Amino acid sequence: MSEIYFTITGMNHYHGNEFMEPKMEVKLTKEPDNEADAEAIKVEMPGIGQIGYVANSPYTVIGESMSAGRIYDKIGESAKGTVLYVLPRGVLCQLQERGPAEDEIVGGMVD
Repeated sequence: MSEIYFTITGMNHYHGNEFMEPKMEVKLTKEPDNEADAEAIKVEMPGIGQIGYVANSPYTVIGESMSAGRIYDKIGESAKGTVLYVLPRGVLCQLQERGPAEDEIVGGMVD
């Protein structure tokens, strides 16, 4: 698997990013019914719940990370990531487990 980076954004609407540290694990979950963004991917942490979203705008994506729209079809309904850097504009993470991608699921079964 090639390295895929993503940015967590919108954290100020939830719990902020002061508690975030490198090596923490996050869960990504698609939100296909999100009225604001059909490619929305929410980000959660165990015991806390939702902490933000995968950035989906050129203004919120940090460095070489991919937008939610670019990774949406590369992951299954959920995936896991690891925090690399906590920055003032967002949290930069690396995708770890993709889950089965959309094109790998046939009739509810994974190929």
